[in-house]
Amino acid sequence: MEDLKAKTSTPCKDVPALLSSFIDTFVDFSVSGQFLLPINPNPVSQNYSSTTEPQNPVPLPSPPPLQTYYPAQDRLIAIGDLHGDLDKTKQSLKLANLIDESDKWVGGSSTVVQIGDVLDRGGDELKILYFLEKLRREAARCGGTLITMHGNHEIMNVEGDFRYVTKEGLDEFRNWADWYCIGNRMKALCKGLEKPRDPFDGVPLVFNNVKAEFTEGFRARVAALRPDGPITGRFLSKNVTVLVVGDSVFVHGGLLAKHVSYGLEKINDEVRDWINGMKGKWAPEYCHGGNSVVWLRKFSHEFADKCDCSALEHVLATIPGAKRMIMGHTIQEFGINGACNERAIRIDVGMSKGCGNGLPEVLEMNGNSSLRILTSNPLYQKKYKSSVEAERREGLGYLEHGPRQVEVKA
Repeated sequence: MEDLKAKTSTPCKDVPALLSSFIDTFVDFSVSGQFLLPINPNPVSQNYSSTTEPQNPVPLPSPPPLQTYYPAQDRLIAIGDLHGDLDKTKQSLKLANLIDESDKWVGGSSTVVQIGDVLDRGGDELKILYFLEKLRREAARCGGTLITMHGNHEIMNVEGDFRYVTKEGLDEFRNWADWYCIGNRMKALCKGLEKPRDPFDGVPLVFNNVKAEFTEGFRARVAALRPDGPITGRFLSKNVTVLVVGDSVFVHGGLLAKHVSYGLEKINDEVRDWINGMKGKWAPEYCHGGNSVVWLRKFSHEFADKCDCSALEHVLATIPGAKRMIMGHTIQEFGINGACNERAIRIDVGMSKGCGNGLPEVLEMNGNSSLRILTSNPLYQKKYKSSVEAERREGLGYLEHGPRQVEVKA
């Protein structure tokens, strides 16, 4: 009889953890339409009792350190600002043959860098975060890598600055909050699970200058995205702020020499500590103002002759082996282009319907040498219509080898 009890006790004690994983998966699918199973659901290792508090739980592993430096990749795709447009996000990935018609990863060992600004201006912000997380896992299983970065809009939202939020964006977060709270209530009914944390704890009931019909959406967004919030901790804590891959430096706005001397790895670590609720409400100083890493426009002005090329050369000289800086943040009306002798590559094409509704383009890099623009713009199928247009493109600093080698996809 005692042997029978021993055999049945282990499955029974695993029930709370299994139920919790099921509820989380159920909530994820209800919010995003994606199945995101727990990465390491190891209920057998948990030591639950019949009380509401876990007894001697196995500590969760610390998150892996953010990686700032990567060697040159055989194939790297850089994608600009997405701003809540899931359709354009998928179009961009399909341009580079990274996903198939079923939205599954087919990019093999490719590396993808999404340069920030997933949030604001559109209504699919959460769906994009979930989708990129799904692809991150699928890519990893195939030897690929998906790297996501912070833009100024991620920083703004974690600080509670919702100036560029749409009604659809508020509705999406309100829907998330409804399902998330349903999941918490389900967990609270199960003995053996710790009482779930209330995501709305400390969130104001009303906000100055916010209409009553938007209050619930505002509250949900604050609850989800504040430092150490459920969405912030789950998705945005994986973002880097600065990145070096081979001889290319990636940053949303731009880097100055003072940022490099402060320390690129230090910047990544400090921003993640802030995201995880360890540094107060406000982001570090280098994330604020026109000369910050996520707001700088010195090297991304639409007209190449207005870029501060001497400052860019100085910055690149302080990063061993760096030959170019790749940036988003500033919309390039005529597509991805280069300035300062192709040392500044600007990849924000304003593709979101809420932010220009431009045609998707992505940058492809092979090793440290080859750069190519992959575009859905049909104009590239024709020769320049006039010498005036050719001069205009040259004045914008297009990659010298770019237009001739552009790969066009419908």
